[in-house]
Amino acid sequence: MPDKANDRSLESYRRMLRIRHFEDRAEAMHAAGEIPGSLHTYAGQEASGVGACMALRDDDYMVGTHRSHGHPIAKGAALRPLMAELLAKATGICKGKGGSMHLSDFKVGSLGETSIVGSGLPVAVGAGLGSKLQGNDRVSLCFFGDGASNEGAFHEACNLAAVWKLPVIFLCENNGYAVSTPASAMVSVKDVAERAKAYSMPSAIVDGQDVEAVFEAVTEAVTRARTGGGPTFIETKTYRYAEHAVNMGRVLLDRGGEVDEWRSRDPITKYRKRLLEGGVAEATLDTIETEVVAEVEDAITFGRESPYPTQEEAFDDVLSERLPIPAFLTA
Repeated sequence: MPDKANDRSLESYRRMLRIRHFEDRAEAMHAAGEIPGSLHTYAGQEASGVGACMALRDDDYMVGTHRSHGHPIAKGAALRPLMAELLAKATGICKGKGGSMHLSDFKVGSLGETSIVGSGLPVAVGAGLGSKLQGNDRVSLCFFGDGASNEGAFHEACNLAAVWKLPVIFLCENNGYAVSTPASAMVSVKDVAERAKAYSMPSAIVDGQDVEAVFEAVTEAVTRARTGGGPTFIETKTYRYAEHAVNMGRVLLDRGGEVDEWRSRDPITKYRKRLLEGGVAEATLDTIETEVVAEVEDAITFGRESPYPTQEEAFDDVLSERLPIPAFLTA
């Protein structure tokens, strides 16, 4: 049967697979002590990130969260520097100084992520303001979670974007939990999107496990933003398979059969079935997966073989002049 999917559909499938294989391998490497620091994985939420980013241009802005590998991969970032960053290597996207929660790639408009919950919201609004002042049509997409919707920065960002009609898309990835606390215990409304009404902002609630549904909703929001219509609030109902952070040392949450229920609606499995039913040859999808696995392994090899930053680089990109390393540290 000839392939009937367009290039965007196949690229969406490829990017979701990239995220899943990248996260699975990173989790194993972290368990082995190879990746330092905390690791917050995105497995289960792939359709939310990819569907949204596929509605953007490369020069559009994107701001992610501390669950930060999925977002730049969804935006099209190269895997080699991302994996090298997790391994704290000099070839990393932030020269080995950012680690898992601080990834950025300006080549694809990814302005970065931080470990501070909700901190990306005003950054995204600032990028949107910059676009408006420059008179271009670049939009700014901001990912954040249900927990971040309780932060003061969330309300400040939404209000300012609405007042100034900035080209911003606020995308809340509601995975049901803030660390181990259910959203139902911490958010005063059933749907986070209800909060958009306070700012007279158009909103939508989307199945975050359906990459096409997310793409369609964000495409509509992007069109509104590019044409001066102002911001949009989109809530994707999604789910993370792992705990808040990998290998936290103890189980913080007993989710019972909830994980299995969500896995039965796995976004990648669902999309593969949809593509096959739409006329895409199974061999085509198998080839994509084989290529993605090889790409992730290549990124791991690249990261492992890359050098660590030198002591002399410690203050680069922090201070205007390189500071000398004290003699006792080099003895």
